[in-house]
Amino acid sequence: MENFLDIYNFSLNKKGEELCGDQVKFRKAENKTIIVLSDGLGSGVKANILATLTTEILINMLNTDDVSLEDVIETVIGTLPICQVRKIAYATFTVISINPKNNNFLVINFDNPPVLYFKKGKLVQLQNKTEKILDKKITFSEGKLEKGDFLGAISDGVLYAGLGVSLNFGWGWDNIAKHIESLFINHTHTARNIVQNVIKKTHNLYGGKIGDDASFVGIYVRKKNPVMIFTGPPLDENRDFEYVEKLLNFRGRRVVCGGTTGNIVASFLGETIEMDITTMTKEMPPIGKLSGIDLVTEGILTISKCTEILKKSNCDIGRLPSGKNGAVMLAEEILEADSILFLVGQKINEFYQNPLLPKNISIRRNLIEDLVQYLREKQKEVTIEYC
Repeated sequence: MENFLDIYNFSLNKKGEELCGDQVKFRKAENKTIIVLSDGLGSGVKANILATLTTEILINMLNTDDVSLEDVIETVIGTLPICQVRKIAYATFTVISINPKNNNFLVINFDNPPVLYFKKGKLVQLQNKTEKILDKKITFSEGKLEKGDFLGAISDGVLYAGLGVSLNFGWGWDNIAKHIESLFINHTHTARNIVQNVIKKTHNLYGGKIGDDASFVGIYVRKKNPVMIFTGPPLDENRDFEYVEKLLNFRGRRVVCGGTTGNIVASFLGETIEMDITTMTKEMPPIGKLSGIDLVTEGILTISKCTEILKKSNCDIGRLPSGKNGAVMLAEEILEADSILFLVGQKINEFYQNPLLPKNISIRRNLIEDLVQYLREKQKEVTIEYC
């Protein structure tokens, strides 16, 4: 199974500020993955605007093939105003560009702390070269990511965590690296776990009173976790079992949404769906159980509620409701997956059909397409196959 670039970021706002002066943005495309961390000078609204401007310019220009790297950097540096007091640019940045075909990466750093690169849980020092562009020193480094590698970028707020509070000179780059090495020994390996642990430590070093905006974005290379969601009976019932076999042969998590769809799978397996009454609520029907299927839920109501939950939580698995019902469990499957394949049957269920809609437009199809659009906006890898 192919490797996956697991990307996660988290930021802490400076005490008393509603907006973060750091900005992180990433974009995955077929030929390039770009991650940008920008640190606006100072804090609050001005820092937020300038860091946002920097990330937007970088990520959009770097995704344009006919623009040279030097032109991109000149545009950013030329756009940013210079602080008249400190005589430095109003925003710094780190760019990580990864070629998904071979996982070669390029780091471009302008006045941010050096990136942290780990192979098999051990820190590796990258070889840097420095160039002057518009009289600014830009540092470049290159490498290749392999399974188990981790690459992270931090802002100054992490580097100097605890300065004058719990530590005389702040946390420091070397100590941060040692802390991350310890995580590879004692913790499960996901970008989320590593980043959240470092940010939690940052918060503690500040004593909860964050002295500067602190951001960390990490990329961890691991096995891809795919899921297939089969929902709705196929148009041609003679092909029902063909699609069930497609589901059962899928190398990943398998989910079935819908009573009729569940019965089609159960018939193929020669089983009866066993209902788990403990998962039933006033709003949600109970989930079911079938051999070889990781989750069996009701269809339209569950998908609709799941979409609502995902939007309310902003696709953050840590903010999902605590209750165990079909909608929450479906949301967990989606958020824990790296790629999602929706296998959508187009046979119309008259019970759910809106009489104002043409017969060839189903409620189910509209729900799935709305959910897919939202997930893609959140950088999820999603495909739909109709049957």
